Amino acid sequence: MKTSLFQDIFKIILGAFMILAGVGHLTFQRQEFVAQVPLWLPRDPAFVDFVVVSSGIVEIALGLGMIFIAKYRIQIGIVLALFYVLVFPGNISQYNNGISAFGLDTDQKRFIRLLFQPVLILWALWSTNALKYLIFRNK
Repeated sequence: MKTSLFQDIFKIILGAFMILAGVGHLTFQRQEFVAQVPLWLPRDPAFVDFVVVSSGIVEIALGLGMIFIAKYRIQIGIVLALFYVLVFPGNISQYNNGISAFGLDTDQKRFIRLLFQPVLILWALWSTNALKYLIFRNK
């Protein structure tokens, strides 16, 4: 299944966003991402840092894959969508616990951010044609 130019542009934008976010995990936004780690996980600073660093590495890898690995774009789109599902508890924790990070300093802003997670999931699936693949694979 070939993707359209429009999908390719949005796939590259999402890939670049993922690379930037991953670099942020490792450098200039590290403390902001520490605030995203769900409070129900162990609070040992070394473990929390491991979660932040490892998720940043995964984000960079997925971002690079979105941009440069066309042969496996459907699989990468599915994995990225699953990644967004797996990190969603961090967003929920930020909302439930009133944690300010990334300029999300009110419950309203934190709640609105929750609504964007499904958009990211659909973006990853649509831009890679994974959505079409998942819908039509058995037909």
